[in-house]
Amino acid sequence: MQRSVKQVSASGVRSFPCTTRSRRTVRVSAFQLSDLFGSKKDTKAVDKVNELKKKNEEALAEHNKMFCYQCEQTLHGSGCTEVGVCGKTSEVAGLQDLLVYQMKGLGCLAHHARAHGVQDAEVNTFINGAIFSTLTNVNFDDSRFHEFLHEGQRLKEVLSTKMKAAGVAPPPTPDVPEFWGGMPHPLLWNVPKTAGVGDLIAAAPPTYVSVRKAALGDTLAGLQELVVYGLKGMAAYAHHAEALGKTDPTVYAFVAECLAFLAGPGARDVGQVLAMALRVGEVNFTVMQNLSEAHSGTFGHPTPTSVDLAPKPGKAILITGHDMHDLELLLKQTEGKGINVYTHGEMLPAFGYPGLKKYPHLAGHFGGAWYRQKVDFSHFPGSILVTTNCVLDPLESYRANIFTTNETGVKGVRHVPTKDFSAVIARALEMPGFSEADVAAVPKKSVTTGFGHNAVLSVGGEVVSAIKEGRLEHIFLVGGCDGAEPQRAYYSSLYKFMPQSTLMLTLGCGKFRIFDQDWGYLPGTQIPRLLDMGQCNDAYSALVVATELAKIFNTDVNKLPLSLDLSWFEQKAV
Repeated sequence: MQRSVKQVSASGVRSFPCTTRSRRTVRVSAFQLSDLFGSKKDTKAVDKVNELKKKNEEALAEHNKMFCYQCEQTLHGSGCTEVGVCGKTSEVAGLQDLLVYQMKGLGCLAHHARAHGVQDAEVNTFINGAIFSTLTNVNFDDSRFHEFLHEGQRLKEVLSTKMKAAGVAPPPTPDVPEFWGGMPHPLLWNVPKTAGVGDLIAAAPPTYVSVRKAALGDTLAGLQELVVYGLKGMAAYAHHAEALGKTDPTVYAFVAECLAFLAGPGARDVGQVLAMALRVGEVNFTVMQNLSEAHSGTFGHPTPTSVDLAPKPGKAILITGHDMHDLELLLKQTEGKGINVYTHGEMLPAFGYPGLKKYPHLAGHFGGAWYRQKVDFSHFPGSILVTTNCVLDPLESYRANIFTTNETGVKGVRHVPTKDFSAVIARALEMPGFSEADVAAVPKKSVTTGFGHNAVLSVGGEVVSAIKEGRLEHIFLVGGCDGAEPQRAYYSSLYKFMPQSTLMLTLGCGKFRIFDQDWGYLPGTQIPRLLDMGQCNDAYSALVVATELAKIFNTDVNKLPLSLDLSWFEQKAV
């Protein structure tokens, strides 16, 4: 079935046939409206676009459904072209590419506006949230991306209006047609108010990474994507920090600058793109510091805390993801309701924070790493709240029990758009919860978390003495996301052979391979050999500890008896 999509330009209104299922053609590429400032359509790039058209069509013919290689699990290590290994549909993949394309345009506008003294806090927040939504295992719901794209258009108009009112001229449009696969520069692209999900899906193919790879080559396109993926991780961490009231104008400024760079001529140069990738890493260190300070400033510094792995009788809610702010709100909203709250995945480190573990109904931890959630969630007798990545398309056995919030989304799953978790609580009260028999069937077991940099440095003297006396010969940092691949058994196998004179620091969900085993204590000390430092973003704590040890030994980090045993999985880790 065909329908028409209206395209508005300076010369009037035209209609083009739009087939939602066929996405091989570039001609039906986008809603190219006139510039919001009323400038005439730039025709200088038309010839260049025509030259690239053949390459674009070849790329789309090869990967006519999708192309995604943003995470470690991508098919054959080269790219998913039919459906994501993560479960992402081709439609969602296209909408994510389209949203990143749109954010490059909004970033250009925000960067230009900021340079002329015009800013908008809502735009800053939205850009980070929108980029975060495209990160692996965050959002699988095409209707949510429809909302994001329309909201991006609204905010573009808001910022444009503020610029006009301040007498700020529109930014010049960079002449880089080879980046866009026949689409206009994202500064000039707009979403019509009537555009539906199907219209946006049909518009997406020219924004595929495969089209840019065909035009620019694997190296340049790959480096551009490296910057994008690093930016996705940074945006996620900055968004978490903002939820706790920690904002940083320099980070907002850099995100906009980086997006504008990716949409400009500098991104043609391999050296400049590589330099930008290094800057992303540099700024992300600041972002992780901001998030660490937001967590400790809100909930107190983590302290070593024992966490039960066995459930307690009663109604239950399981919270997964990374958002400590949502956990606090859930704990407050469930007080006095007879509901126990359990952490899952990377929410385990919540127990280290004094401001969270003070709630008596924060009952324990349930389940393992993210990739096991279909097993874990099927056996959980309560409701489940997903706050951030990682989420998978649920089994029917628990689909009615799971809720998403914030940037997360799964098609057919109820979404909580506000911080009112009444629906999650109501579902928990309808569910059976853990019975006495359930509890009796699970062996009593506990693990310890809360070894943030403050806690580790508080015993720094003992660590230094142990190193000097030969009782501590090496420190291994086990960080990153776990996965289902058989070869990941390496992590559990490796540490079985570690001598007693070693310490293991864990970060992220890689810990779940080894976290529930008794590793004993470092000889001559009361320091456990396994110290869990927290979530993936708590890599900052590990860096602080390494830096302080290097100062004590008057050396650099590379010369410490420290090995990084990393298994990063997605863009928060880049």
